[in-house]
Amino acid sequence: MSVDVERRGPVTIVTINRPNAGNSLDGATMTGIGYAFEEAAKDNEVRAIVLTAAGEKIFCAGMDLKAFVTPGAMEVQGPGLGIFMRNAYPKPIIAAVNGTAVGGGFELALFCDLIVAAQTAKFGLPEVSRGLIAAGGGTRLPTRVPLAFALELGLTGKPVMATRLYEVGLVNRVVPAADVLTTALELADAIADNGPLAVQVTKALMHSEVPAADWDSIGKAVAPVFASEDAKEGATAFAQKRKPNWVGR
Repeated sequence: MSVDVERRGPVTIVTINRPNAGNSLDGATMTGIGYAFEEAAKDNEVRAIVLTAAGEKIFCAGMDLKAFVTPGAMEVQGPGLGIFMRNAYPKPIIAAVNGTAVGGGFELALFCDLIVAAQTAKFGLPEVSRGLIAAGGGTRLPTRVPLAFALELGLTGKPVMATRLYEVGLVNRVVPAADVLTTALELADAIADNGPLAVQVTKALMHSEVPAADWDSIGKAVAPVFASEDAKEGATAFAQKRKPNWVGR
């Protein structure tokens, strides 16, 4: 299998498992990722997803160029990566980047909500050096970092270290390679401790293009949260000094 799926309590771990191919993306891998995220979205017990990769050196080398020139090898079944790249995926996603993330690998990380990276990890968009463009990352990167920095990465095709992306605010944590998954799971567990409905609406609002002054739109989004069973449970649990029992509605 090119994609492994594991449940740890309220967290689903999706692992790209093609280390001998640089964890690159062929049709089967994109199909596997898509189905894993689809199942996690439907499971009310899943509160967060961690996306990582096998091996110690490469998170994802991007598109599998050998598959790209092989008829049928890039064919994707089901939702594919579009489930969280093209649509507003409801649950928080944390990228646990254990090594180099370039091209489509960097784009995968960009479409996650949080990024934990190894100290040795490199990120880059080398598409221009191959006469291609970073369609996904090219549009998402300027929304996550200053435009000048995004242009430098996109136009030069040169990689940068995780520490540099931490400095510009794209990467949340930079840790030793051995601690990447553990740190990502700690973040996922911290998210999972909170009200699931509140978490999902908070994510949607932060990713939306609704101006802060548009109180009508914001009010419509948050009203169901304040009227939810979880909101009442959260206040009651606080008053009773106990952990909330979330129901997600």
